[in-house]
Amino acid sequence: MKILLAIDDSQFSEAVVQALIAQFDPARTEVRVIHVIEPISVSAPPQMDPQYFPELREQVKGAQELVERAAHKLREAGFKVSTTVEKGDARSVIVDQAAPAAWNADLIVLGSHGRKGLKRFLLGSVSEAVAHHASCSVEIVKIPVAG
Repeated sequence: MKILLAIDDSQFSEAVVQALIAQFDPARTEVRVIHVIEPISVSAPPQMDPQYFPELREQVKGAQELVERAAHKLREAGFKVSTTVEKGDARSVIVDQAAPAAWNADLIVLGSHGRKGLKRFLLGSVSEAVAHHASCSVEIVKIPVAG
């Protein structure tokens, strides 16, 4: 089975990694850990590459460390693991990476931040969008949120 594990830098990602370890047989599961950086669009001079911003370099470095930490835990549990850091809209990138034309995942596993009301409306729900648009099954891991 091929699982695309989408993580961010929140407490929810640790729960997602632990859920995957608890549920799947490492001998029959290949995992790709993905983190998507969503650049803030700002005006830049036309001669400047739109992907170049000093802050983006730091984000990429942090994202690579994040996916490697998750990959390390999965490898320790016996999983075959690869990692990727992508840039763009998280909803689209996750769906596109899991598609048959790309990595051809059997399952996408990701966390839910559990936002409600105005925050959900303003920030959107990556997990909900992925569940609606993915070409494979999607597992959304939820953890209780205090408050």
